[in-house]
Amino acid sequence: LNYDDLAAVAKLTSDPHYVAVMARVRAALEGQPGEQRSSALLEDDPTYKLLVECNKLAVDIDNEIVIVHNFLRDKYRLKFPELESLVQHPIDYARVVKRIGNEMDLTQVDLEDLLPAASVMVVTVTATTTAGKALSSELLQRVQAGCDMALQLDEDKQQIVSFVESRMHQIAPNLSAAIGSEVAARLMGVAGGLAALSKMPACNVQVLGSKRKTLAGYSSAAGSAHHGFIYGCGLVQGAPPALRLKAARLAAGKCSLLARVDAYGQDPSGETGAKFRAEMASKVEKWQEPPPAKTSKPLPAPDAEIKKRRGGRRLRKMKERYGLTDMRKAANRMNFDFKVAEDEYIDGDEVVGLGAINKEGSGRLRLVASQQKVRLNAKQEKKYRARLAPGAATSGLSSTLAFTPVQGFELATPSSVLTEGDKGRAGNESYFSEFGGFRSLHKAK
Repeated sequence: LNYDDLAAVAKLTSDPHYVAVMARVRAALEGQPGEQRSSALLEDDPTYKLLVECNKLAVDIDNEIVIVHNFLRDKYRLKFPELESLVQHPIDYARVVKRIGNEMDLTQVDLEDLLPAASVMVVTVTATTTAGKALSSELLQRVQAGCDMALQLDEDKQQIVSFVESRMHQIAPNLSAAIGSEVAARLMGVAGGLAALSKMPACNVQVLGSKRKTLAGYSSAAGSAHHGFIYGCGLVQGAPPALRLKAARLAAGKCSLLARVDAYGQDPSGETGAKFRAEMASKVEKWQEPPPAKTSKPLPAPDAEIKKRRGGRRLRKMKERYGLTDMRKAANRMNFDFKVAEDEYIDGDEVVGLGAINKEGSGRLRLVASQQKVRLNAKQEKKYRARLAPGAATSGLSSTLAFTPVQGFELATPSSVLTEGDKGRAGNESYFSEFGGFRSLHKAK
């Protein structure tokens, strides 16, 4: 392969298929605009076939422009080696090289219509210190031919893009009405046709056309991820920056649905696309609305009667176990009379205050524990009552004389009644009462 020959490196412009497709595109652009789709099947429509070929050809043109750009850099590096780092866009580089030519003094060359003013100044100043030399006539002729080819390829691509955009309302009316013909054409071109686009999920449609950016060591926190062709449509760009990614996700979902509608020709009028666009616009406006103000609700009317809250033995026991004693309640109280000092004691490294203990005027340190009412069950209550029965009292006022229906007055020890218990008393009463008698025993035969 001869890398010095441009025709051997770049062969796309001499391809018969390329020439035929471009001739059809130019004829279609010069003729009348296309009408609605004539066939229900998308694959049978000639306009759709031409659009698919144009989309494939646009990708080939981009690759060919890169090849021609590399050819120009290699050849023109002998004349101006710093120019490739100053002008990085391939088409701008080709235009600047064609304008400069073999001129060594760039102050005589007008570059204002090709580059911004700052870039023109940098290029002019750098050209004064460059180490490059003038090219030979043969090499300069090859460079000029490469510039002409790059510009011709760019012009052909612009014609393809304009043709695809003009025919998108015929091929995909709903998709074009929702996101615009330009974005719809780019999506269809990258996906490989409307049928291929209709088979893609919404998450893949969203990232079509996204490119990985070279951050050159900078932070990736501000990098824009998932920014494809849909991110550039008017609906997404009209949203606030904080909602653009959410709007792009919404638009990708609608595009996936509309691509299927257009692929099968369900709505040639484009009303579905206009309806979806109105829905997306209303949703974006709804997202921007402030949240509703909080209304202060009035308190409910209190009940006249106190509700009886259910409890239980376990709950009562827990309250008795963990309830504050009178001593702890008095220790937690604070005396606001600053003239009276609070009693304290030292517990290790801490000084613990006694609060209102001994501040009642009684002169006692400890409080008198109030007797709490203890609830007994039936068995315990029966035993408690038996102990308090006559003859079972243990107080000093109880007498040792007991009245019995059998013997009248008799002596009894009060403490013996408590020690015997209910079982002993029951046995004594059963055996030694007036109703007790002997049992008859039968002899075994």
